[in-house]
Amino acid sequence: MFSLDLSSRSPIYEQLYNNIIRLISAGVLKPGDKLLPVRALAMELSVNPNTVSKAYKLLEADGYICSAVGKGSFVSPDLSLIDAEKELALKKLNSAVENALKIGITRDEILSCVDALMGGKL
Repeated sequence: MFSLDLSSRSPIYEQLYNNIIRLISAGVLKPGDKLLPVRALAMELSVNPNTVSKAYKLLEADGYICSAVGKGSFVSPDLSLIDAEKELALKKLNSAVENALKIGITRDEILSCVDALMGGKL
């Protein structure tokens, strides 16, 4: 269900966050679905419960999930799958552009690449 790369430079909580958004976008997790409790998911993934808790808190802050004390965490019932997918795509694009700029790729090179990917529709 979740794919974590422990050798990645990306923090585990961020990978978990992105995995849950991906599952929501793909329709695997639907609005109202209950997520595993923090401790259960941490044991399943062999990670610290604080890591799962941090991912859940970010997901809740961003409106992807909601929590009810004593009941658990659920996929937000008013979440649009399209919005979740767009949000994830924009985060990935932002990260890719930041990385490209860090290694010296110019703005014009980035725009040229995007233009080519879009078939010249810029």
